[in-house]
Amino acid sequence: MSPDAVVRAWFKEVWDEGNEDAIDRLMAPDAVAHGLGSDEIRGPEAFKPYVRAMRGALGDLEVEVVQTLTEGDRVAAHCHVVARHVGALFGAAATQRPVDFWGITIVRVRDGQIVEGWNCFDFLRMYQQMGWVSDPPLPQ
Repeated sequence: MSPDAVVRAWFKEVWDEGNEDAIDRLMAPDAVAHGLGSDEIRGPEAFKPYVRAMRGALGDLEVEVVQTLTEGDRVAAHCHVVARHVGALFGAAATQRPVDFWGITIVRVRDGQIVEGWNCFDFLRMYQQMGWVSDPPLPQ
């Protein structure tokens, strides 16, 4: 499977469909995910609780891979995320509000598996849409 196909399968199977078996298949045992919290997430077993928590909090989750750029073993994926905040997240109750935000991830693939990912998603926008953070005032 090409690096691009691995990344597209990851978002479709893991995030859209919630298929935890796909995590084991598409993520290397020594993989590292950066930028999804204060600490790195290392390996499939550590990544599964993160997916469960996010999918449990964000119902009707859809991640559209809008475009990708591939160079060698690295893929940059520009993603659009839509969902509804239906479950507790980070200790806060569900708001039932829709969320719609964008992000980019750069993934390194080896032998058909993700070995490292650098994530930059607009979680601030998601928090604003949930009502956790107010929009800053516009400059005058």
